[in-house]
Amino acid sequence: MKTVALVGRPNVGKSTLFNKLSHAKISIIEDTPGVTRDRIYSIINYLDYRFNLIDTGGIDLSEGNFNKLIEVQVEIAIDEADVIVFLVDGKDSINQNDRYLANKLHKSGKRVIVAINKIDNKESNVHKYDYYELGFSEYIEISSEHSSNIRELLDMIVKDFPKYEEKLDSKIKFSLIGRPNVGKSSLVNAIIGENKLIVSNIAGTTRDAVDTTFRYNEEEYVIIDTAGIRKRGKIYENIEKYSLLRSLKAIERSDVCLLVIDYLDGIKEHDKHIASYAIDAGKGIVIVVNKYDENDSKKKNDYIKLIRAEFQFLPYVNIIFVSAKNKKNIHLIMPEVLLAYESRNRHIATSVLNEIIEEAYNLNLPPSYKGRRLKIYYVQEETVAPPKFVFYVNSKNLIHFSYYRYLENKLRENIELTGTPIILKFKERTRK
Repeated sequence: MKTVALVGRPNVGKSTLFNKLSHAKISIIEDTPGVTRDRIYSIINYLDYRFNLIDTGGIDLSEGNFNKLIEVQVEIAIDEADVIVFLVDGKDSINQNDRYLANKLHKSGKRVIVAINKIDNKESNVHKYDYYELGFSEYIEISSEHSSNIRELLDMIVKDFPKYEEKLDSKIKFSLIGRPNVGKSSLVNAIIGENKLIVSNIAGTTRDAVDTTFRYNEEEYVIIDTAGIRKRGKIYENIEKYSLLRSLKAIERSDVCLLVIDYLDGIKEHDKHIASYAIDAGKGIVIVVNKYDENDSKKKNDYIKLIRAEFQFLPYVNIIFVSAKNKKNIHLIMPEVLLAYESRNRHIATSVLNEIIEEAYNLNLPPSYKGRRLKIYYVQEETVAPPKFVFYVNSKNLIHFSYYRYLENKLRENIELTGTPIILKFKERTRK
């Protein structure tokens, strides 16, 4: 997929534009259930096109000692992007930050679209013509806040992009995701039985996602080692967010993600955020607890209970305990990967689905609301990877969250869906 970066100085409206594009306010992307978090990255679906969108943060030369990191951020943004949207403030005149960025972008040779933002009315465009002196060939006037010309901006972005097509690849791909220094590279080496990757105790050794093809039971698989995903807000965020971007691209290419947790370091809140990336992407998930060298069943059971309590949104995911260093329980990983993959791609007959849901409905009727009760006419599986089930009902407004979870649980009780998220979609239909 192509990558588009938003750049600009602070307070020009980048966050507003980013949220407008990535949160479906103009119907260009469909969100899947997951854990709420601040995003710096999103996958945008627009017409027949699909691309990565990244936010680079505000560039301000007045930050003094922060200049070095600003330089790094701009360079990495330029390197990552196929198209750069240079956002400027149409209500304000050009300043040194705009000129600094313009100079960098000209030297890059990349395609640049100058989006003159905050053009809300005739009185707000006093300075818009000033920006034409920056010497770029593509300009557009927009208002992120009022959604003015957003579709036109998208048309400009994708005009040279190839239409998105799913590429068929028979090899199953799975990635290892997690915080830095949890032992992902060591696990890769243990799985493939060869030391093909650098293994180090220095957090962040793996900057880029690394693909390795190997054979298991006479079949070829691709294992992807990713950079450690750090918590946001640290001084090196400008560098690390692009390691995050590469990790998210690796997740997008994967069928299954192994969420690696450090047994010795314990569960961190950030582990949940990392899991949410895989959930949002609709990938199969296995939780792998690394650096476990004990033989104490009570400690292990207590740790499982802790994981279940902390990851209440992942009750369908299996947990395995391994030690990459001592090669303990490494043989358990591939069967779990295959189980999650098969669940994620499982086709279920419509007749079977309707039997399950009819029984569940009669066993526990949904609560009535203002004299009306939810009626489910029938259900069918619309897509796989992950499985999406469409329920045809009398009214979507009668779906309560608790009943949604009840239906999901009943499906999981009757169908092998271990390790995969599932989507329940409700459509209104009049019964004839």
